[in-house]
Amino acid sequence: MAEALQLLSSPSEWALYFVCAVLIGMSKTGIQNIGTLAVPLFAFLFGAKYSTGIVLILLCIADLVAVIYYRKEFLWSEIKKLLPAALAGLFIGLLLGNYINDKVFKLLIGACIIVGVGIMIWLEKTSQQQQDMLTKNRWYSPIFGFILGFSTMIGNAAGPALSVYMLSKRLNKISFAATSAWFIMMLNFTKIPLQAFVWDNLTWSGIYLNLFAIPFILLGGFIGIKIIKFLPEKEFRTLIIILVVISAILLIVL
Repeated sequence: MAEALQLLSSPSEWALYFVCAVLIGMSKTGIQNIGTLAVPLFAFLFGAKYSTGIVLILLCIADLVAVIYYRKEFLWSEIKKLLPAALAGLFIGLLLGNYINDKVFKLLIGACIIVGVGIMIWLEKTSQQQQDMLTKNRWYSPIFGFILGFSTMIGNAAGPALSVYMLSKRLNKISFAATSAWFIMMLNFTKIPLQAFVWDNLTWSGIYLNLFAIPFILLGGFIGIKIIKFLPEKEFRTLIIILVVISAILLIVL
């Protein structure tokens, strides 16, 4: 426990850590990409690669909160389309992570987010007919699945690409949040043994540190549920795009 307390060295770092926990809670139950803002902040606090181990347990706790709340709202048909290729992308990310340093790791996280931003903006400018032609291709879901698996393994940064996919499928905001939560939970729990035994960046000190964040995750989850209930669909889409862009800028700057 003492080692956990030493991971953060000042009151400001503790405050930032708890803010990130609130953002993660909000992202799982309501505003999908607001949790992406925490990715560069965690990289700043702990280092890019080491932070993925600390963040993973927080994400798993928040995933459980979200899937319990959304236990009947998710679309298994969409998860089935993404999951096989996502697992392949996850293992490719696992292998590459053993051969790159922290600086390159951070750049890869940023690249994953920026690619998601670019695709999202492009989809917003295309006609509905063009979107339908694109999303009905057989390769559409597997390509996104691979990107999602790779980006979540490299830096827990699947949020932007997942939002692009869900928005392109024209899911309503509740199905969007529920399906995203269930899909990411499956990937995150798959990553636990991989990061513990292959990357060796899942530590007891990090797990103990996560215990302090549980009340803030629950607070964020409550806030997310309240926001998504009153936020109109159009504003919901706009907010997601804005948050992804901000997170990409933060990662580059930090």
